[in-house]
Amino acid sequence: MGRTPLRMAAATTLATLFIASTATAGYAGVEEVTHPTPVEGTPGHYIVVMKSDPLASYTGDVKGLKATKPAEGEQLETDSAESQRYVQHLETEQQSLAQQVGVTPDTSYQVVLNGFSAQLTGEQVDKLRASKDVYDVYPDEIRHPDAQTSTSFLGLGDDKKGRGGIWQATGGVDRAGEGVVVGVIDTGIAPEHPSFAGKKLKKQKKQQNRHKGAEPYTDGTYIYFDKSDGGQFRSLMVEGQEWDRSDYSSKIIGAQYFYTGAEADGFDFQYDFLSPRDGAGHGSHTASTAAGNFGVQASIENVDFGKISGVAPGAKISAYKACYEGPDPAVTTDDICALSDLVAAIDQAVADGVDVINYSIGGGAAKTVLAPEDIAFFNAAAAGVFVSASAGNDGPDVSTADHASPWYTTVAASTIPTWEGTVTFDGFAQAGASVSVPFGGEVTGPSIYAGDAAAAGAANAQLCYPGTLDPAKVAGHIVVCDRGGNARAEKSQVVKDAGGMGMILVNVPGGADSLDNDFHAVPTVHLASAYRAAVLAYVQGGADRPVTLIGENTTGVTTPVPQIAGFSSRGPMLADGSDIMKPDVAAPGVAILAATNNAADEAPTFGILSGTSMAAPHVAGLAALYLGERPNATPAEIKSAMMTTAYDTVNANGSKNANPFEQGAGEVDPKRYLAPGLLYLNGVQDWAAFLEGKGLAQFDGVDPIDGSDLNIASFSIGSLASAQKVTRTVTSTEAGTFTASVDLPGVDVTVEPSTLNFSKAGETATFTVTFDNATAPVEQWATGSLTWSSAKNTVRSPIAVFPVTADAPAEVSGTGLDGATTVEITPGLDGDLALNLSGLAPFQLLADPDGRVEGHSGDEASGDENKDVAWIVDVPAGTTLSRFDLDSSDDTGSDLDLSVYHVVSADDLRYYDKWTSATGSADEQVTLTAPEAGTYMVVANVYSTSAPMTWDMTYATVLPAGEGAFAVNPNPIAAVRGEKTSYELSWSGLAAGTRYLGLVRYADSAVSTILTVDAQ
Repeated sequence: MGRTPLRMAAATTLATLFIASTATAGYAGVEEVTHPTPVEGTPGHYIVVMKSDPLASYTGDVKGLKATKPAEGEQLETDSAESQRYVQHLETEQQSLAQQVGVTPDTSYQVVLNGFSAQLTGEQVDKLRASKDVYDVYPDEIRHPDAQTSTSFLGLGDDKKGRGGIWQATGGVDRAGEGVVVGVIDTGIAPEHPSFAGKKLKKQKKQQNRHKGAEPYTDGTYIYFDKSDGGQFRSLMVEGQEWDRSDYSSKIIGAQYFYTGAEADGFDFQYDFLSPRDGAGHGSHTASTAAGNFGVQASIENVDFGKISGVAPGAKISAYKACYEGPDPAVTTDDICALSDLVAAIDQAVADGVDVINYSIGGGAAKTVLAPEDIAFFNAAAAGVFVSASAGNDGPDVSTADHASPWYTTVAASTIPTWEGTVTFDGFAQAGASVSVPFGGEVTGPSIYAGDAAAAGAANAQLCYPGTLDPAKVAGHIVVCDRGGNARAEKSQVVKDAGGMGMILVNVPGGADSLDNDFHAVPTVHLASAYRAAVLAYVQGGADRPVTLIGENTTGVTTPVPQIAGFSSRGPMLADGSDIMKPDVAAPGVAILAATNNAADEAPTFGILSGTSMAAPHVAGLAALYLGERPNATPAEIKSAMMTTAYDTVNANGSKNANPFEQGAGEVDPKRYLAPGLLYLNGVQDWAAFLEGKGLAQFDGVDPIDGSDLNIASFSIGSLASAQKVTRTVTSTEAGTFTASVDLPGVDVTVEPSTLNFSKAGETATFTVTFDNATAPVEQWATGSLTWSSAKNTVRSPIAVFPVTADAPAEVSGTGLDGATTVEITPGLDGDLALNLSGLAPFQLLADPDGRVEGHSGDEASGDENKDVAWIVDVPAGTTLSRFDLDSSDDTGSDLDLSVYHVVSADDLRYYDKWTSATGSADEQVTLTAPEAGTYMVVANVYSTSAPMTWDMTYATVLPAGEGAFAVNPNPIAAVRGEKTSYELSWSGLAAGTRYLGLVRYADSAVSTILTVDAQ
């Protein structure tokens, strides 16, 4: 194999990975190969990822350049002579590649990603993807922010003096997170805000010796801070729109901005600042939540809300602005976070030396564990940086969570005790969210449903759109408006404009059911969907029926907390299988009061925001607190401590919510996480083994593992038909004897050994857990937990297993014009198990487009200037399986690669999806289960050859009906759960010299077995 970078050591960067394939009917070959381009269009802005290691994971394989990857628990020294030499080496390689294809990079990455972003033509994309030095070329994508005090609720300390909690136990609020830097990748920061107040930086030359606990200082160009882990933070001071060097302080010790990706997308920056200054409020909110100062007096619209604090008030903040505000501040859909800018921000944050990154940015449900930012975070974690990422705001639907990778912590949003109001009328009193009814005050008036107060010709008046309400009907009334369609605060403004005196905002069943503390134009109480029917029955039951809004909860019923917010995205994760459970933990994310934005000449502001964006910085702050106590803790240690000490959230009725796909391990508990008892530790070697097991990577010296065996603090098995054993190793933080107990209804679980003994902290022990379905329904998730208990501690891990219809081989084979083969399976259920057949379908040869190599697809001389050969094929509707096989006659001296694209049409080569197989073998294969009907383009690349050879590109498209009298016996199978059985597949009358493809599907499940027959 010529591409040795694909076979580097396990410590290598993920930039060296190949994307595994799993992809099909054909006609004329394409003479001049024009690679397909994404449907989003080209030319465009792209991220080019090169194969060589970035700085964070470089292990010294380049002659004359020493390794720069830090040892576990140590900081990446980006300013060292070795690092600077390697960065220069990468820059030279990047510049050389860019010059070869005529590209001018606008941003380059060397720390957590090796590559650059640039505006590319279709031809340049083609050349870069064909380059031996390039891992892949990614279209730049757009992300968006995921939008009693929470610190008091978490048990950190009281709001007056910070006493009575973890702050006091760790030395007081001034030392909470001391010596730690939190990097916030977001919309910027408001330097004048009291949450970020600090001392003026002392100016002096860079000190040769480091002094833990010393104040940050500047030499006029950089800011330096000697951290508690012995490392040094160093960040460039920048200037920009309404931002100069005086905006840095002993609190904000770093602030930079990244915009070339947004600029390339044509974004209009007039609604924001081209500088680190926050124009949206989101970044200031997350930064102040994570590490804002203690005891800051907060008020909104002249309403005093008391004092607020960040989770780690003693930590320093470095802001990395990569997101910009659009014209409508009420929505995030017109904002922009270009992926290339986000990667640049991650790269710079790790280069500067942050200890923690908060990433409250989302791109929808995760499709892979190896998106560009996932690769960047892999290397950030390898450099010892803890990353907290928001799960997303697309709940309550399942499988909507973002950020699927195991090397960072994905955070769900939960509720805390918040500001409430009460709606009362005859026979009804229910509490909802409210900050606009005067605290302790009342508003009483006649009521009307907005749907009954429509202006002439207005549609959807129930949603209180502008101009839809009739002032003659609304004046002097409290109006009931349905949630949805437009901004919640806009609805109250519509009511006010029509003369209304108040509003009851009701959620609609089936829609979002979170309760939000918005500042409304008229006194408003926001009620859950459960009360909509009762409110409408009363209000529509007569004319002008009186209702009262009260500025507090007077029902006598305390709203149960913490509940998982309705908007919080859920698992299970579908990205690259379901063996990693997400989210990891839950944290406060509903009605969080924190700093927001202001211009340089304006007063600081505060805002109440909800979202997993607000949950993630709580976890980032907790990581900073942890590092303040244990400066050399790894990201995995911190994550494990948070997960195993978490507790269950609650449902709306107060009952326990143990659903791990909603809450992960549960609500974080700072009162316990500094003494977790046991730790599930993992690192680069473990992540590499996980990726190899998923078929997503190849590493030298690493054995692949099943995804369920990754040593994390949760257990997830995406396919369980028979008994499966998983392994974990734990490290003690205390002496003691721990005994296992399991709660997993319907599944038999055996833990061996069931008791672990530790004589001191730091000892390790390995145990296995065997799962075997007993009565749990198949094709549904069974969830529960494993708890290790000692005399003074409990260590709990969530469990999710998916019992399947059968454990069956992925593929079997047979030979002969007539023949049969036996297939052994283990049913996951009792009773009749139907077997559904598709095929057989013959493989067809895609002929040499040049017509030179008769009977084959090509030889060592085939291909265009990039050595590419391409064909167009059609996949008909109803296809159950498609496969492309690229087979070389020289398995030891040749290297072929294969790409398959689902394109718009034969004349429009923009693509919807792409599958690539570029392994270390000469032969490649792409298989697709139930592919979407349409036009596909297949591209074979003759990467290298050492002698004359030929190669064949074949494909097969399997439909329910096929050739060869394909049959199965018996059908159905008399299945007994967990007991092995077999069936026979048979065929007859096949054409000699032809290979065939078929598929067996087990009942209506996703479990299947592929059959290949070589008809000799």
